[in-house]
Amino acid sequence: MQYSPIKFKEKMEKYNFNLKKMFGQNFIIDENIINNIISSAQIDKDTLVIEIGPGAGSLTFKLSQYSKNVLCYEIDTTLKELLEDNLKDCNNVDIIFKDFLKANVLEDIKKYNYKKLYVVANLPYYITTPIIIKFIEDNIPVDKIVVMVQKEVGDRFKAKPNTKEYNSLSIYLNYYFDVKKLLDISKNVFIPKPNVDSIVVEFTKKNNIFKLKDEKLFFNLVKDSFTQKRKTIKNNLKKYNLEKIEEILKKYNFDLSVRAEQLPIEVFVDISNNLTD
Repeated sequence: MQYSPIKFKEKMEKYNFNLKKMFGQNFIIDENIINNIISSAQIDKDTLVIEIGPGAGSLTFKLSQYSKNVLCYEIDTTLKELLEDNLKDCNNVDIIFKDFLKANVLEDIKKYNYKKLYVVANLPYYITTPIIIKFIEDNIPVDKIVVMVQKEVGDRFKAKPNTKEYNSLSIYLNYYFDVKKLLDISKNVFIPKPNVDSIVVEFTKKNNIFKLKDEKLFFNLVKDSFTQKRKTIKNNLKKYNLEKIEEILKKYNFDLSVRAEQLPIEVFVDISNNLTD
């Protein structure tokens, strides 16, 4: 496969393919960036890689060289001929033309023999969060997720307390994964060029997940704490036992005037577990 804007456009014209804004299609064409993503993800021949939205197959082609198998989900069926051409030399790639959010991934991966399950993808910003949540809610046994996302979205994923990006989603994801930034990606390496830069974020499955007495209560508590971000815990959690919450907050040198964005995940875990007593 040739990584060249000119060759890419020639292929698009050959197969009468038009980029579709509705699918958030921005295709990466920089081979060096793709190599950096794969190197950072530490893919090897024991790895089954799931790629959501292979686009024209630029990342897919390289993934196939380093992994055992690549399973792709692509919603745009008009990419079929272009993908078949670009990936004609890749005998370890399977493409399912289906909306990933409606796919039965657990069933789809049964036929593969692998030691590690990774997700590596360039995700449209509008669907990034639902995709990651699907892996959690469907109990897909993924070991690592490496995704290229809009910088603003990625900043929320990896946000820490006392930052403006920190929110309930940050806590939700950090409950299941260790999240960190791997790479900064310029908007100039895509066709068409998006309006903003991207980052590559890595989600590694936590080995020592927090011990919760009631997971549903915990996530409701976190969500309610951020209902009105500029309001205090006292104002956002009126329907909970504030006396008990205040007691736990004092252990961490906080009080009810604290805002949710100031509290690390450990404090929310402690509050939740004590509210079940």
